[in-house]
Amino acid sequence: MLDSLITSKTRLKLLIKFFSNPKNQGHLRGLADEFGESTNAIRKELNNLSEAGYLLKVADKNKIDYQANTNHPFFSNIQDLIRKYLGIDKLVSTVLERMGEVHEVALVGDYARGVDSGKIDVQVTGEKLNERYLSVISEKLREVIKKDVVFTIQDQISDPEAMLIYKSKD
Repeated sequence: MLDSLITSKTRLKLLIKFFSNPKNQGHLRGLADEFGESTNAIRKELNNLSEAGYLLKVADKNKIDYQANTNHPFFSNIQDLIRKYLGIDKLVSTVLERMGEVHEVALVGDYARGVDSGKIDVQVTGEKLNERYLSVISEKLREVIKKDVVFTIQDQISDPEAMLIYKSKD
């Protein structure tokens, strides 16, 4: 869906990387290695996104790190678009539907780092959670968002790179 709107695969990968989790950063060579693309293709898209104000350049010793510009007027719109593309909105609503007393839901692993690998690792915390429901919704989510979803119930979110996508108001 989004890949027909954004025809540059490199640009889409960069948007996913930086807008799925605004904590994500990357530098030219690291991104080229991560995406398996040439540094020229990555440089071109990083320059385009930086010039448009979507990404910030942060000098770090002898390299430049890039990160999402959270102050850009379209930041939340782009982030919502990317999260819908990844299926995160459906994932959260499905988990909350009949899971019990959910306290937190967080993405860990590849998706927390902004890598669209096709496998979404999710940690869930709460009380009286319906564990059998998780296996059922994993299959349903695979059909809906076309990605494997692996749920883990935890006492607390343990991954330091976790991206919190839901927190109860209690």
